[in-house]
Amino acid sequence: MFFSTVATVLAAVAPVVLACDNCYGPRDDAVHVRNVRRMQPGALNATTGPRAPLEWGQLNIIHTTDTHGWLEGHIKEQNYGADWGDFSSFVTHMQHMAGNLAVDLLVIDTGDLHDGNGDSDAEYPDGSLSNPIFENVAYDVLTIGNHELYLASVAELTFTQFSQHYGAKYLTSNVQILNNATGQFQYIGQQSRYFTTAHGLRIMAFGILYDFTGNTNVTKVIKAKALVQEAWFLSAIAPTAQPVDLFLVLGHNPARPTASGSTFATIFNAIRAKNPSTPIQFFGGHSHIRDFAVLDEGATSLESGRYCETLGWFSMSGINSSTYTGVANPRGVPNPTQPAIKVSGTTASAGVPSPTGAFSKLVYSRRYIDWNRLSFAYHAVGSQSSTFDLHSGLRVSSDITTLRTQLNLTALYGCAPQSYCQTCAPFGSAANIFPLIETALGLTVVNASRATVPRLIIVNTGGIRFDLIEGPFTYDDSFIVSPFTDGFQYIPNVPYSQASQVLAALNGNGGADKKRRRELQTRDFGFAALSGQDCIDDVYGAVGGAPSLARRAAPLTRGKHRRQTTALTPGYTTSDDFGTTGDDTIHSAIPYFPQPDYIQANASFPPSGVLPAAVDLVFLDFFASDVVPILNGLGASYTLADVTYYLDPALFTTQTYLPLYAQQAWQANVPNCPVGNGFSTR
Repeated sequence: MFFSTVATVLAAVAPVVLACDNCYGPRDDAVHVRNVRRMQPGALNATTGPRAPLEWGQLNIIHTTDTHGWLEGHIKEQNYGADWGDFSSFVTHMQHMAGNLAVDLLVIDTGDLHDGNGDSDAEYPDGSLSNPIFENVAYDVLTIGNHELYLASVAELTFTQFSQHYGAKYLTSNVQILNNATGQFQYIGQQSRYFTTAHGLRIMAFGILYDFTGNTNVTKVIKAKALVQEAWFLSAIAPTAQPVDLFLVLGHNPARPTASGSTFATIFNAIRAKNPSTPIQFFGGHSHIRDFAVLDEGATSLESGRYCETLGWFSMSGINSSTYTGVANPRGVPNPTQPAIKVSGTTASAGVPSPTGAFSKLVYSRRYIDWNRLSFAYHAVGSQSSTFDLHSGLRVSSDITTLRTQLNLTALYGCAPQSYCQTCAPFGSAANIFPLIETALGLTVVNASRATVPRLIIVNTGGIRFDLIEGPFTYDDSFIVSPFTDGFQYIPNVPYSQASQVLAALNGNGGADKKRRRELQTRDFGFAALSGQDCIDDVYGAVGGAPSLARRAAPLTRGKHRRQTTALTPGYTTSDDFGTTGDDTIHSAIPYFPQPDYIQANASFPPSGVLPAAVDLVFLDFFASDVVPILNGLGASYTLADVTYYLDPALFTTQTYLPLYAQQAWQANVPNCPVGNGFSTR
């Protein structure tokens, strides 16, 4: 019955927030459209370029991971303004260069194509329109991410279309799906791939997801410890099976084997036990950081960030192969020189014994390239701005623009008056995003039939995936900042003395919400607390744990670019097992401040300042099972039967309140939103 009250709350904005044409976003008649220009319209290019040319070796690999739908690039951020068409052109140039140098080049991806951007999330199912654009890049090997497995519709799309497009190149060594046609579980992709490169390197490849448990029940994830005991896997790694010059392990898995949640140590130990003198190369993802780890003298592991902010580059020489016909150290370009030995002063890695002798000739390099046209054109040797673009890349860029128009992603809700960041400012400060979230929740999460009843509204901060940048707040931004669609549940008339203690209990509850949480928290990876001088990725901020991952992958810069090249711009500052030379563009670090796991908004409290005797306690549906026992531990006697939806989840979710707030509070300067300086100039 109370669901009917939602219509009253949303009546003024329903054409914008809820109504859709074929479910492809808000209607044109109720929103403002802001037209701007290419890379994608309105995108900014970088003004600070790479520090040096890339090292080219016997084997070279371009690595993407955790793209999460960011095919248009970061339109409001100068460091990451290239789109997927620019990347497509870059790959083609680099493939031509590899041919000219007579070396091998592979292009690989380690999963998570959805949940984070309107390009992939404003359609049903997620990725149905964006995946075909992604597929314009000729990947050699790919693997699956956990975000391909939350929803049955997305998993089925991955199985029937994406996997079919890449065929033998799409590896899901431990992920299966229920085939509706046969009624049996089968692998979404291939279990492994044995192939020979253009110049004769013989490679055995696997694609391995971490031990994920939040998948839809039409899929199965085989745990790593079980996988390495399976007959097919043991056969694939047996030295007598076929000649292997290199084992290539792709994984949606933290690259560092000692990181909490990573299963790479299990895979490494299994392969190394049977192949003591064969190089093993890992490529990871999932934890959204830049990192490079040394496992032993013949094994390393690379992770290449997130969200089309980072393009990973890896090269190695010294692979012992009787069939290799290419050049070991190509002329006219730098070559890798670093053996797989941790640089003094960096953190320890897997802690396993290092074989000696067999790997004495192996040398490596890695680079984390900022995702912008300036970097891409610089490394595509011979390409200047006027010649970098290829017809194929321009077509991809045009397809992205067309998709964004079709989905109405530039539809304008309001003008954000300033930039708000997740971790670059102290919690509760003016530049921090979470006070804004609390304000927006208090104003918009209202059941009209209970509007006068005081309420506490609790949400998890992990649902906020990105900073909110000053300027136009669009339909696309609603996915970028808050992509998930969690519903608001409540228990009515909870004594305030009990309800007021729930927030602190949740924040001190060491992982009670892990069962169904879609957004990882710091504790999942054991990051250490950092000072203001040290930075890591801004989604996986440090709030405690082992110090082994401190000072890894500083957070990115936000906002409008500066028209100068002499000063460092804020951005990633990475320290890994090879030291601090990995970042392709040198940046200044951005401050990092820890944030709580949960926040709370208050609404409809008495204006007198007197605390109410009872409140409606509102929270997100996916952690209701944590709230009830906390209340009972405070003296209540509730069950999940006492929990109902505060607002109809078909009409109002965590993806609704920010657009609704923008339409109410951010109408100044619409439709000509001024774009501010963001955090990169502060």
